[in-house]
Amino acid sequence: MASNSLWPRFQKYFLRYDDLDFSIDISRMRFADGFFEEMRPFVEKAFAAMRELEAGAIANPDEQRMVGHYWLRDSRLAPTAELRADIDETNKRIKSFAAEVHAGKIAPEKGERFKHVLLVGIGGSALGPQFINDALGRANDPLDIYFLDNTDPDGFDRVFDRIGDHLAHTLTVVISKSGGTKETRNGMLEAAARYEKAGLNFGKHAVAVTGVGSELDKHAEKNGWLTRFPMHDWVGGRTSVMSAVGLVPAALQGFDIDQFLAGAAAMDAKTRAADPSQNAAMLLALMWHYVGNGRGEKDMVILPYKDRLMLFSKYLQQLVMESLGKEKDLDGNVVHQGIAVYGNKGSTDQHAYVQQLRDGVLNFFVTFVEVQEDRGSARFEVEEGVTSGDYLQGFLRGTRSALYDSGRESITITIPEVTAFYVGALIALYERAVGFYASLVNINAYHQPGVEAGKKAATRVLELQGRVKGILSASPEKTPEEIARELSADPEDVFHILRHLKAND
Repeated sequence: MASNSLWPRFQKYFLRYDDLDFSIDISRMRFADGFFEEMRPFVEKAFAAMRELEAGAIANPDEQRMVGHYWLRDSRLAPTAELRADIDETNKRIKSFAAEVHAGKIAPEKGERFKHVLLVGIGGSALGPQFINDALGRANDPLDIYFLDNTDPDGFDRVFDRIGDHLAHTLTVVISKSGGTKETRNGMLEAAARYEKAGLNFGKHAVAVTGVGSELDKHAEKNGWLTRFPMHDWVGGRTSVMSAVGLVPAALQGFDIDQFLAGAAAMDAKTRAADPSQNAAMLLALMWHYVGNGRGEKDMVILPYKDRLMLFSKYLQQLVMESLGKEKDLDGNVVHQGIAVYGNKGSTDQHAYVQQLRDGVLNFFVTFVEVQEDRGSARFEVEEGVTSGDYLQGFLRGTRSALYDSGRESITITIPEVTAFYVGALIALYERAVGFYASLVNINAYHQPGVEAGKKAATRVLELQGRVKGILSASPEKTPEEIARELSADPEDVFHILRHLKAND
């Protein structure tokens, strides 16, 4: 064996869970052998914080909330009997509702069966279901799915154009914890108008996933919607895919939600190991800390070599960046933490930005996601003895080696196949890694003050627009500067409002 072989390092830093057929390889990260020992005090603190979180401690101090997404896949962990019963009963109701929809017992207003789902949500209320759909969806699913995940009118029109004449057989699921999220509210109103225009009662085609007693909860009850499923204040949007947020659309599409939850629970059990060398989530968190010097100095590039996992990078953008992108730490110090995430899929990216990864600015690290099974159908050879899947594997390994030879570091995660179980396991792995990393750098991973600031700023712009329109109705000849002076507003804001009104009036 060559003296410069990486085999000894691979043997030392390759972790495999035999019973899960899962592995993580950090041997292509160039940390020193003493790194784990240096990080030991921080690791022990992170393990303790996670134990307290799972036991029901207030893990989101800014909002004085528990953080309970781990209980969703194993209700036995919930700190009270009431919470355990709530989780179990909700899951039972979801499966029963989906079964009755599939059997035609819950049917559209004008008969036959529901054939399509329209999901209205934004952020975690849409990204999770979108990822699950893209990863697990197949041609023979009982229902297919469409998404309204923004407040773009043209986007609404495009979705409804695709639904076309099938609206009468479309079940709409509206997801909003508070019921006050404007993007989701707008999508709901646009959907309701489409149903009404088609001569259909929206309520007889609608389901709500929302907080108990929220605006949406009250609206759905008042208007006779088919049913309502709960969202809990101890589950954040970006970790909600294993609550009713993700389970309702998944069950309607015919996915095995029990296996989805089981995969997450199995990964949770493995990543509670107190030895960091045997804990895949802690290994991820430590590698993020090492490569970015604990300050997010390098971007996280996610490269899954499987088309079904193309949206995984988009899903992780929210999970990682909304959780870790924080101005202040838990002690109130300004730290500007965060890790930027981007990616698409291999080997497509080898014909796109991998060129820069290989030869350009070194401001990133790569995570390869490998899926061992090539396809579920019969083997097909594109050359004698070689399949398309062989090429995919070759490109993954070749790119990994080429990057390392050029001083670029990478992590490789391997799963055997893309199933509900393994998608659940991947999500659970990264959820816990995010929690661990947040503890390592002493931030709150479970709030989002920057998002709230953006919402408040948008509200102020809309309020100003109403005042501008009031002046225009009386004095349409006034200039932006004159209107701004009259309203004591920023002339630039007024200018952009006027331009928007002109384009759409």
